[in-house]
Amino acid sequence: MSTPSSSGPDKGSGRRKSGQLEGQIVTVLTEAGRGLTPGEVRDRLPELSYSTVVTILTRLFEKGAATRRRDGRAYRYEAVSDAAALVAGRMSRLLAEEPDRTSVLRHFMSTLDEGDEEFLRALLNDPED
Repeated sequence: MSTPSSSGPDKGSGRRKSGQLEGQIVTVLTEAGRGLTPGEVRDRLPELSYSTVVTILTRLFEKGAATRRRDGRAYRYEAVSDAAALVAGRMSRLLAEEPDRTSVLRHFMSTLDEGDEEFLRALLNDPED
């Protein structure tokens, strides 16, 4: 089974993984350390079209993952949190939609590799680490 690259489309389908574009754009916003216009984001991710960048930035704003402020005719966007927080939020939303959370969590734990499982157990035992 091949693993999709983290920066390009999935090998078999030609599509990116869910949330991958959001993660890329949030990373760009976080690394910039200041608000960026859609054009500035697109300059840093030239493989994306301008309209795709605008769409993703708008979604991030609507989800509360980015703030925006007017700057002339454009908006400047800033990340509220990093890409890891976006993934954690998606995981929480998916878990909240499932009535049998125990089964979901049990299945999730069974898919973790040994290192991730040990790390998760350590976090649960002492979340301040």
